[in-house]
Amino acid sequence: MMAEKKNKAVIWGILLYFLGFSLWAWTGRAKEESVTERRKLQQLPEWSIETVVSGEFMQDFEAYALDQFPARDRLRQIKGYVSHYLYGQKDDHGIYIADGYAVKMEYPLNQEGVIRATERFQYVYDTYMAETDVKLYFCLIPDKNYFLAEQTGHLSMDYPALFTLLEEKISKMKHIDIADLLEIEDYYRTDIHWKQERLLDVAEKITTAMGRFKQADYEIKMLSQPFYGVYTGQTSLPLEADELKYVTSSTLEQSTVYDFENQRSMAIYDKEKAKGRDPYEMFLSGSLSLIQIKNPLASAKGELVIFRDSFGSSLAPLLVEGYSMVTLVDLRYIHPDLLGRYLTFDKQDVLFLYSTSVLNQGETIK
Repeated sequence: MMAEKKNKAVIWGILLYFLGFSLWAWTGRAKEESVTERRKLQQLPEWSIETVVSGEFMQDFEAYALDQFPARDRLRQIKGYVSHYLYGQKDDHGIYIADGYAVKMEYPLNQEGVIRATERFQYVYDTYMAETDVKLYFCLIPDKNYFLAEQTGHLSMDYPALFTLLEEKISKMKHIDIADLLEIEDYYRTDIHWKQERLLDVAEKITTAMGRFKQADYEIKMLSQPFYGVYTGQTSLPLEADELKYVTSSTLEQSTVYDFENQRSMAIYDKEKAKGRDPYEMFLSGSLSLIQIKNPLASAKGELVIFRDSFGSSLAPLLVEGYSMVTLVDLRYIHPDLLGRYLTFDKQDVLFLYSTSVLNQGETIK
């Protein structure tokens, strides 16, 4: 008799649990976006005979039900805890935690992707710079896996092979090696990117190699809100928030920025974007295709053109002191054939500044 009562209690408990979650799901207000995952969430699809017959309605409804499931973020976190701490799973969706840093495994080395990237760089050179007096430089930015994979036993690309391949393919460029100046502490715990306030020595090495170093009186400022980077949503593992700091000076405060993509003037640091979905976009408003910084306090004329990915957004302001103009080009968002409309290459310093993760996905470069 007692066993029968226990069984009934368990059954009723399960039924009430599912009934409660069902009522919560149906009566709760649908969220428009996920802050942790940085994406729009599926909304309740409109019903029609056509969409029901075609199966489109049920497909969209399934996505809606998954996105709007009650306590979804909390359940994802519980799953992450169980997988990581109970079952000993070493990574979550290709991301692992080491020394408090979330790191995405960059594996394996995609030689075809790297070669594709270098071929696009060569195309830019052949099209615009071959008969000019530009000075060519290249900087490689290692990803976080470069610093932690070996000691933690995680998979990583063959970095020596990558460096050798690049040396062979971009022999016309002077390589400015910055890897020896970097360590894992120079990167955010929750994000792929590096910390601007820790790049002053990197900026000095680059501008010195180009003969443009100029001492600056920098001030480091910190924003009040915590910074949760891209890995916060990509993994359900617990992460401590980062601090978001930026570097400024009298030169940077008086410099002007123009965004050719959106035909507008903008600030070097957009504090409103720091409160948005991707706070790192506060640096030069993120990965725009073509922007130009003009420095009215430059002691001598000189132009730097940087072909870059998103890492360049935070480093470029630290290179402004030595130039009257710095132009940033993101070949992931603008085709090289369009550059002639905006740029005339003559005697500029030209820096190709790319992270290992973007080069390993060289197909993204137009």
